[in-house]
Amino acid sequence: MNGLLRGKLVHLVTANSETDAETMARWSRDSEYQRLLDSDPARPKSAKHAKEEIAEWMEHERPDNFGFVIRTLAEDRLIGFVGLGGINWPNGDGFVGIGIGERKDGDKGYGTDAMRVILQYAFAELNLYRVSLDVFGENRRAIRSYEKVGFVVEGCERQYENRDGHRCDMIYMGILHEEWERGQKG
Repeated sequence: MNGLLRGKLVHLVTANSETDAETMARWSRDSEYQRLLDSDPARPKSAKHAKEEIAEWMEHERPDNFGFVIRTLAEDRLIGFVGLGGINWPNGDGFVGIGIGERKDGDKGYGTDAMRVILQYAFAELNLYRVSLDVFGENRRAIRSYEKVGFVVEGCERQYENRDGHRCDMIYMGILHEEWERGQKG
């Protein structure tokens, strides 16, 4: 995979249950991280549980899912994950999910770079036509990052989530192969 999964700041690699579990378990204990990640209730994990999840994730790969962890190029430090899932091969459609685990790594371009790398993989290697994602409307930083790599807002599920007595929207975004290609040239 020499260079295929490498960006300017990060590279994507297979998770290692032995070395990555403690870090990923620590992320699960950060409620802000958990709440930005998905709408399920925050649920802290032990290192043992994280190790089991990573092992299952890597050993039971499905043909419609491709998951990686994100590591910095400079220090080879684990900072997050990214994956393509739910791929509908006949239609060339997939869903991307990403998470940057450490708050200190926000606003440094790591997530944007990782998204560029996974889109390169999705469109050039897997030959997908379309990649979609969803994001909480309050997560302005993530929305800006997705727009930088070419995603466009396609819809909104108003007042989707109730957290702490406050409702927030779910934003749906997507990028088509030709939109990604145009971004590669410009």
